[in-house]
Amino acid sequence: MPELPEMEAWRRALNDPVSAFPIEKAGPAHVATLKTYDPPLSALDGRRLAGAERRAKRLLFPTDDGELVLLVHLMSAGRLRYLRAGEAGPKTPAFRLRFEGGGQLVLTEGGPKKRAGVWLLSPEAAAAELEHLGPEALGLGAERLGEILTDQPRRLHSLLRDQRVIAGIGRAWANEILHAAQLSPFARAQGLSTGQVLTLAETIDSELERGLELRERGAKNAKVYRVHDKLGEPCYVCGSPIARVDFEEHTIYYCPECQTGGRVLKDRRLSRLLR
Repeated sequence: MPELPEMEAWRRALNDPVSAFPIEKAGPAHVATLKTYDPPLSALDGRRLAGAERRAKRLLFPTDDGELVLLVHLMSAGRLRYLRAGEAGPKTPAFRLRFEGGGQLVLTEGGPKKRAGVWLLSPEAAAAELEHLGPEALGLGAERLGEILTDQPRRLHSLLRDQRVIAGIGRAWANEILHAAQLSPFARAQGLSTGQVLTLAETIDSELERGLELRERGAKNAKVYRVHDKLGEPCYVCGSPIARVDFEEHTIYYCPECQTGGRVLKDRRLSRLLR
């Protein structure tokens, strides 16, 4: 799933193009993609978008009259592109906005499952849709992070991925952040020292900023990720092979030497060894 660096890079790239011209026609949208029906998509026709905004892993496109917000959640396989006039695009995207001037905003989704979503909402309804999200990860700071960790008797990797607690980080950037901070993914959040909290807060910012810079330059996963999805490859810090733990819904990548005192976690049943 695209996370904060990827979503913010998309937001920056889309902000100017989507606000350049009024919308000529909104839709069509795949029946599984469009999550709302009132107001209808046709309510966007003739309106101009104010630009692109982001909240956690979601993109928001408010109209410049302040009456509507188009909210997009890409989930794991959704991709959003702006096609300039005359640029070839998919024949049947999951969602499309046509602009006067010939440009298009198109949402595509790979695979048979349609999980990406599009909502057309009032500003109040959009705020309600997002109210469950925690504070943004980037710029969180050590003081606020310390308060969060104190209230969370959980393991760090799980906590960082919980959008209700800290918004914007998923499994990939949790792997990158915890490795750079030299913290075990399985350490208890409440057990960190003041120095470790400070290091984690600084590393959240530095890793997300590194990812954003690389994504804006068009870098692919192989260059962006230094730990995530690197099973068996040498750790860029110490040279030890990167290890992983498989869970039903996600996978954790980590360096045993840098993060867990040389101990290798074979499966989740042994996670108690790394407390």
